[in-house]
Amino acid sequence: MTHAPHRLTRLTPIHWALLVLVSLACFLPGFATIPPFDRDESRYAQASHQMLETRDFVDIRYQEEARHKKPVGIYWMQAASVSLLTGGAEHGAIWMYRIPSLLGAIAAVLLTAWTASRLFGATVGLAAGLAMACTVILGVEARMAKTDAVLLATIVAAQGVLARIYLDREKPIPPPLGLVLAFWLAMGLSILVKGPIIFMVTGGTILALLAVERRADWLRRLRPGIGIPVMLAVVLPWLVAIGIQTQGAFFSYAIGHEFLGKAGTGQENHGGPPGYYLATFWLTFWPWSLLAVLALPWIWRNRSEPAVRFCLAWIIPTWLVFEAVVTKLPHYTVVTFPAIAALTAAAALDRHAGRVVRKPWLLALAGFLYMAVTLAFAAIIAGFPYQLTGSVLPLALLGGAVILCTGVAVLVLETGREPNRLLLGGVAGAILTYVAVHGVVLPNLTPMWLSPQVKAVVDQHKPCPDTLLAAAGYTEPSMVFLVGTKTRLGNGAMVADHLATNPACALGLVTTGEEETLFQQTLSAKGLSPRQVAELQGFNYSRGKPATLRFYTLAPAS
Repeated sequence: MTHAPHRLTRLTPIHWALLVLVSLACFLPGFATIPPFDRDESRYAQASHQMLETRDFVDIRYQEEARHKKPVGIYWMQAASVSLLTGGAEHGAIWMYRIPSLLGAIAAVLLTAWTASRLFGATVGLAAGLAMACTVILGVEARMAKTDAVLLATIVAAQGVLARIYLDREKPIPPPLGLVLAFWLAMGLSILVKGPIIFMVTGGTILALLAVERRADWLRRLRPGIGIPVMLAVVLPWLVAIGIQTQGAFFSYAIGHEFLGKAGTGQENHGGPPGYYLATFWLTFWPWSLLAVLALPWIWRNRSEPAVRFCLAWIIPTWLVFEAVVTKLPHYTVVTFPAIAALTAAAALDRHAGRVVRKPWLLALAGFLYMAVTLAFAAIIAGFPYQLTGSVLPLALLGGAVILCTGVAVLVLETGREPNRLLLGGVAGAILTYVAVHGVVLPNLTPMWLSPQVKAVVDQHKPCPDTLLAAAGYTEPSMVFLVGTKTRLGNGAMVADHLATNPACALGLVTTGEEETLFQQTLSAKGLSPRQVAELQGFNYSRGKPATLRFYTLAPAS
């Protein structure tokens, strides 16, 4: 018997509270226990820490290196988070730097529900928000002290306002000034967090709608005469300050190298062919990627509906740009996921209510691909600890089993006519998956978390209270974040010189192989013999290979 889902008339405080609770259940496992992640997260956190160290809140530095890749917004947020939690007197644990990302991810979930409810009604809004909270990629970004979760929140805020203005374009009453100002404030904040990315999304949406409808009169409701000055008031003070302080170097690097450079070259080995995001979508939108593919016939049939058209205008131009850009990372397309979640929820609601004819061939094909990705996901979580440590981690096997069961549940429940059970099964499976993966498996993969072990060795073996570490071969930002801003990075000869310059207090780290050979040769030429005080073995995931780290001092044994 088919049970049509009850249609909500509006989202109540209980629904908003449910969205927050599900978000926290998905995002908090591992939030404080996963060590600083290399390399982007640790660079962001270290630069934010240095702002608190130097009290320079204009220029952005990673050690002595200018960090002119992104604007200052996320650094301010992270510095403020740590300052509030520690009183500004302490370094702050990595989870403190992750707070803005956590809040940004939760805001993105709530704004997805708000936007989808404006487009398709409250029932779809609630389902879309829950779906967004459970996606793999947002769960990753919520735990990373980077820009992307906050960026997503600003983009969904702007797109939500734009959607409402677009849908209400025939109404005689203009939108409230507060709503319009929210659009421009979101634009300004987004620029301050990650530069012009929001122009690609919002601008692409507007241009696509103009191309299809050949009308632009509704854009006057955005009141750019008032809004643009508000946006500039958010952005210009820091842009002027950084331009003066760096004599324009920030703009030449951020725009010329970072922004335009990604379009033509795969920076930091992050290249990929067109179609990369279609392939990775099966995992990044998991556990709902199956439902998103099954929504395609419904989307095509309803493409002329304003709400569907707006979502397509949101998704397609941005997606095509990212597929064309040479530099590719799995999280880039997350800025389109709120629209995908809305379309997926709307299509599933009609499909399970019997208003759409199911296509068995599509379910068979999509189900096969979905289960293949689910099986691969489960196998990686279950098998990687064994590959890393040589021993079976029972909780990793349990995590793999949870992933597999979640995939099977979503596939089986999709064949029924119970959308509530499907949503509940997917949400529950996702929460259990992230508890297992982020909360249990990842924090316990000790061999891949070398930097916390380096910190422990330094604390145990430093000859003097003010000992500085010099490192060669292993120079990850997470080590700098944990050990200290003044940590010296270079080659084996530099480490040898560091020990020779301050033999009583200096500590050196070299990896086995070429760096250690150069280190020993340089000291021998100086007539010095180092004393090894510790050795660590593990896996440097940034380089994708095992690593042996040896620690040396010239100080006599105490």
